[in-house]
Amino acid sequence: PSPMKLRDAPSACPSLWRCLPCPPAELRLDLVLSSGQSFRWWESSPGAWTGVLEGRVWTLRQDGDRLWYTVYGEEDEHGEEEERDGCPAKAARLDVAETDRILRDYFQLDVGLSGLYRAWAAADPLFRKVASDFPGVRVLRQDPVECLFSFICTSNNHISRITAMIERLCQAFGRRLCCLDSRPFHAFPALSALTGAPPPCRCHPAAASPAPAHVPCCAPAGADAEARLRALGFGYRAKFVSGSARAIAEGLGTEGLCQLRTVPYAEARRVLCALPGVGAKVADCVCLLSLDKAEAVPVDTHVWHIARQRYGVALGGKSLTPRAYQEIGDFFRGLWGPRAGWAQAV
Repeated sequence: PSPMKLRDAPSACPSLWRCLPCPPAELRLDLVLSSGQSFRWWESSPGAWTGVLEGRVWTLRQDGDRLWYTVYGEEDEHGEEEERDGCPAKAARLDVAETDRILRDYFQLDVGLSGLYRAWAAADPLFRKVASDFPGVRVLRQDPVECLFSFICTSNNHISRITAMIERLCQAFGRRLCCLDSRPFHAFPALSALTGAPPPCRCHPAAASPAPAHVPCCAPAGADAEARLRALGFGYRAKFVSGSARAIAEGLGTEGLCQLRTVPYAEARRVLCALPGVGAKVADCVCLLSLDKAEAVPVDTHVWHIARQRYGVALGGKSLTPRAYQEIGDFFRGLWGPRAGWAQAV
């Protein structure tokens, strides 16, 4: 099948690009998409970012005060898109109001960032010093399932390794969306795909019995999610991913996880911390990046050192205890106010 081509600029197929007004002081794609908030975006050509959002593949880029985007159609049965003038004939016919809404929601563009920067700079001279070098850093509003399972993978890990792990997770458990320049893109797995049952075999969907062993795409009968994740290099995180998936499936459900957006921060955090592999920092990342808790301040050893060295937060102990964790978060909430987690991102 001929793969679709990446569209890396509006000049290629202008009819398939849309734009939203958005000055760089409000959003810098390069700073936000590479900063370890989400692990599903890739700089596909200089200044162009391609990734998966809401089960679709997008390319985004900025030009002056405009945020441009294009959305790719799903492959037809043959994986082909007929082309006219180098542009796919059957491109995704998207509801423009809907795609605009998805992006505005994801980047939380209704939150005015320049005003927040001014308030944080007024409250904090250290913030004022760094802010001019890092304009347009906003907090993404992600899908809670994707955010939770991505951050379970972040423990003792760094961005490039996390990105590769999540890519393997999506390839193994997620629905294939399309192929661009022969690179396949997959949706983030549904919760049900991670709970442990082997996926339905694609080669013999009707067969109740497992397919013959020689068929390479069939998971071995009874291979559970944890074993498959270990095989994908997840190490000890494999049991946390499959365990949390089961705990949510048997408890809250995807709905209940999303409903944590409406409960107070302390309650959302408590619910998350009861899940396997979720400690205070992962819970705070999920609260901040997917559950609308703008006051959540994720604290790791870097933030702890900054709090002590740069801000002189007097905390006992040589390690980041739960009590020190809470005190650092409270200190920054006192300093930066109700969107302290956003200021911390900068």
